[in-house]
Amino acid sequence: MSGIIGKKIGMTSIYSADGRNVACTLIEAGPCVVTQVKNDETDGYTSVQLGYGERKEKRTTKALKGHFAKAKTTPKQHVVEFRDFRVEFEGGVQLGQSISVADVFQVEDFVDVVANSKGKGFQGVVKRHNFGGVGQATHGQHNRLRAPGSIGGASYPARVFKGMRMAGRTGNDRVKVTNLQVLKIIPEKNLILVSGSVPGPKNGTVILEK
Repeated sequence: MSGIIGKKIGMTSIYSADGRNVACTLIEAGPCVVTQVKNDETDGYTSVQLGYGERKEKRTTKALKGHFAKAKTTPKQHVVEFRDFRVEFEGGVQLGQSISVADVFQVEDFVDVVANSKGKGFQGVVKRHNFGGVGQATHGQHNRLRAPGSIGGASYPARVFKGMRMAGRTGNDRVKVTNLQVLKIIPEKNLILVSGSVPGPKNGTVILEK
């Protein structure tokens, strides 16, 4: 699996060759620096670790400074490991090498995008689990329209079962959206346009996998 790290710019739409208006997401992908190359002999598996974004020196631990110094690069904000990094790169990836979006993806490729979804805070069951609410405001139900209803028996089992869907923290989860098609690549600006929506806010970090 190969991939690259990027930043979500926002959504827009473009017209396809057959005249359809297609919703798409603009992502600034890379350039990333190869910060570690793992192999079977020393690590037991093959992978490539990429770094993206700048991190302040004073906010970087000595261990990380040494790690990035081996690759002769500045401290990076995000580091992601891609196992079995693409067959075409086998033996061709060097420590400290810069990887751009055009090196990994081509137009019409299908990619998976991983990101953290927007956090919604503490939410009730209607928003969190799509409950219908109690419904109707008659027969004494004047203030329970968004309430969950009964959550368990009284005398038996006299407790609430584990896993009962209730109110709680919502969003800010790691989400993977699969099979988004690459519609356009602008290599001089490190931009890639993929079909559909991508989780997370604008300027959120995303991982594109192929």
